[in-house]
Amino acid sequence: MSFENEVRLVLPAKSVNEGYARVAVAALAAQADPTAATLADVKTAVSEAVTNAIVHAYRGVEGGRVYIKMKLDGEGLMTISVRDTGCGIADVKQALEPCFTTAAAEERSGMGFSIMAAFMDSLKVRSAPGRGTTVTMKKRLLRE
Repeated sequence: MSFENEVRLVLPAKSVNEGYARVAVAALAAQADPTAATLADVKTAVSEAVTNAIVHAYRGVEGGRVYIKMKLDGEGLMTISVRDTGCGIADVKQALEPCFTTAAAEERSGMGFSIMAAFMDSLKVRSAPGRGTTVTMKKRLLRE
């Protein structure tokens, strides 16, 4: 059975679109017939990545966009990239530390990247101040 597929989305950076991203990734992942737990992991990780883009990348800026690329290969590996063109991250290594947040006054926990890393098989974050951030995550969906 072949379930190779790819989807690209461009969403306005509005909190209402976090749910849309979750549904879209679930629809694509379902083609590989993952377990409910695996599907929940992927949806949660995507929620965190999209929320980070909305909350942090475009703070105080209207009209931002979140770019999502989801690819499912024929072997059941899902690759998801969530990209923004917002403010970027000055120190990615520091941002990846649990509980680090630039929005403590907004009661943010700083656990977004930690959650993504825990729920996915791999996590890569590339960023440049003033140019935006790309979060790339991978998860094997096939049942053992």
